Amino acid sequence: MTSFKKLAGDTAIYGVSSIVGRFINWWLVPYYSHIFITADYGVVTNMYSYMAFLLVLLTYGMETGYFRFASKNKNKDLVYSSSMISLIITSLSFLIFIFTFSDVISGWMDYSNHPEYIRWIGCIMALDAVTAIPFARLRIEGKAIRFASVKLINIFFNIFSNIFFLTICPAILKNNPQSIINLIYSPNIGVGYVFISNLIASGVTFILLIPEFRFKLRIDKHILIKIVSYSFPILIVGIAGMVNQNIDKILIPKLMPENQHPMAQLGIYGANYKLAVLMNMFIQAFRYAFEPFFFSQVKSEDTKRGYALILKYFVILGLFIFLSVSLFLDVFKSLHIISAEYFTGLRVVPYILMANLFLGIYYTLSLWYKLTDKTYFGAYFAIIGAVINLTINILFIPKYGYMASAISVLICFFIMMVLSYYIGQKHYYIPYPIKRIGIYFVVALTLYFITIIVPCNSLIWYYGFHLFILMVFIFVVYMLEKKKLIKLMPHKNKI
Repeated sequence: MTSFKKLAGDTAIYGVSSIVGRFINWWLVPYYSHIFITADYGVVTNMYSYMAFLLVLLTYGMETGYFRFASKNKNKDLVYSSSMISLIITSLSFLIFIFTFSDVISGWMDYSNHPEYIRWIGCIMALDAVTAIPFARLRIEGKAIRFASVKLINIFFNIFSNIFFLTICPAILKNNPQSIINLIYSPNIGVGYVFISNLIASGVTFILLIPEFRFKLRIDKHILIKIVSYSFPILIVGIAGMVNQNIDKILIPKLMPENQHPMAQLGIYGANYKLAVLMNMFIQAFRYAFEPFFFSQVKSEDTKRGYALILKYFVILGLFIFLSVSLFLDVFKSLHIISAEYFTGLRVVPYILMANLFLGIYYTLSLWYKLTDKTYFGAYFAIIGAVINLTINILFIPKYGYMASAISVLICFFIMMVLSYYIGQKHYYIPYPIKRIGIYFVVALTLYFITIIVPCNSLIWYYGFHLFILMVFIFVVYMLEKKKLIKLMPHKNKI
């Protein structure tokens, strides 16, 4: 019981810190929208998409490999030192390459005037890659509070640095042009301060983790080969996953005609895409808070029934979030959460919300190939999704712009979800209540389309009608689920 409580406590710390951290970081999106013009935010979106790919490549699945072998190998220190030395060598090699060819790379990426962006990002990626294994070690050793603290400190320095360089420094210089701030600040850097802030945060994280870098300079080739061999398929899955989630933000500037201002369009798309990522935070919260509850109410012999219940209530919550955000998109306008320049992109939010819900369902379904040790199916699904995503984006971005990307990611995650369900049922049958889940999807989408068809000529009518629609969904769920929920509720034993 004590170990279970510790596991539950650690899970809560990891989960809450992750959700809180992402939520705090998310507020940089509306902040940037009021600081930068759309084209400048397009640079941020574009660069961070490249960085997502780079981090997968530079860690090459070693974090998961370290978890695997450190937990089953008696000589954990040797596993750690071998993993660390490997990552340090590859990260330093990458850094040398970046600094040697930064001018060429910046030209290829259409940033020939800013090779410093490439160098800053190279440093960020190297630092983040090298600290991946120390973070993994903290988790294996059960140091959840230290893990969460370092992560949150990273976010604090990132946000503080952004505010300092993008708001405080300009304000000081406006009132005092001869201020000493001129020594550390230049208005010409502009959007580059986003990357500098990230670099500062990554540097602080590296410093905080220095105690974890105390290891003997020993490397076991046999262990390292095993770790790399185990991690390679994870690298492939990771790359495919990044294609599914980020390739559109790389292709839009490359494929859209110049007369349509692709960087500005990317900025609009990137900001609104981030608004929809709120779904992921709520999905994480559900999994951390509700999954343990449902399993605690289901006997061990009914584990599959527990899986089925989790998926059903996962979908219910996801659809509620989809409606809550989609029906009240005008709140972003009326409260000026994002700048008016970005309002045209709000139309992609429902697509991305639903796409993220499909991705969440896919992750929930994916337990079947993990339980049956058929993880290669995860690679197949990710690669299929990547091919679909790439094809649709390449064919339709030139004509339809970022709307093609929004629809592409929706189709991609839907197909991955469907494939995982049908193939999974053949290998590891779980009695998912598909008909009931289908009913909820039909109800939610019907209600959403009703709000599109019915005109709202005033704010009072808009909010009143949309709130009524949301209440209808909640009422339908209540009527269909009240008996099941009553059974799930814990009851005191009668004497």
